[in-house]
Amino acid sequence: MNQELKSGFVTLIGRPNVGKSTLMNRLIGQKIAITSKKPQTTRNRIQTVYTEEGKGQIVFLDTPGIHKAKNKLGEYMVNVAERTLHDVDAILWLVEPTTYIGAGERHILEKLKKVNTPVLLIINKTDTVKKEDILKYIDTYRKEYDFAEVVPLSALRGENTEILTDLIFQYLPYGPMFYEEDTITDQPERQIVAEIIREKSLHALEEEIPHGIAVTIERMKERKKGGIMDIDATIICERDSHKGIIIGKGGSMLKKIGSNARYEIERMLEHKVNLQLWVKVKKDWRDSDFLIKNFGYREEEE
Repeated sequence: MNQELKSGFVTLIGRPNVGKSTLMNRLIGQKIAITSKKPQTTRNRIQTVYTEEGKGQIVFLDTPGIHKAKNKLGEYMVNVAERTLHDVDAILWLVEPTTYIGAGERHILEKLKKVNTPVLLIINKTDTVKKEDILKYIDTYRKEYDFAEVVPLSALRGENTEILTDLIFQYLPYGPMFYEEDTITDQPERQIVAEIIREKSLHALEEEIPHGIAVTIERMKERKKGGIMDIDATIICERDSHKGIIIGKGGSMLKKIGSNARYEIERMLEHKVNLQLWVKVKKDWRDSDFLIKNFGYREEEE
């Protein structure tokens, strides 16, 4: 066993929509976390694994965005994110390039001041600003906190992302790898399939609906003959009016979500898929402990 290997856990934090999932997918080299312009896309702690030969392994935890909670689901998401800060070897804090630190960022700064974990500040979306302004953004944040590293990059374009893994390894302890070399995520396939369907719904639907949807997989079974995977899934929403919008005129919206999801699920599973979607209304499920757990959002057992 190579004693020189380093392995450890790193969490990505930041306000909703700063590009955490985009960065994760860029570093890992394929799509694991769902991405969307709508906030609070990531609901569970997604674990992805980056392995580099001769160096070791970084296990990334992509947590839900830290924000002020508005309901039970929001509280659950914030608890998951905040508890992670104490359990990892390094924290990547993603921010947008700006000289103004808003209330959301200040809220995160207060949380970071209570932990002893090294924090690497990632100034994302540098492709959207002038290069000569980047030093101003770095200065703005440096005045607020003693960061272990500051890395300006563009997750979307892949600019400067290659130096990030080298920097992270500097903060990890020596030790054996946690996962097999070819592991990319600890998410069960069913959960990734549910997330893909939810992502395609987020992309297709009106602004007000997406937060109020969950997806459950009722059945995922390979046919004995013919090599087709049958998947039955239900999109849960909070109101009857939402159900109508999700189904669409003559079922058109549901068909669109279904075909977009099926295409991506087939690519992931490398398998032909027969996807059947249903829509159900569960009023105010985001404020019900029972339903939140039922839809797979469980706090890790202590």
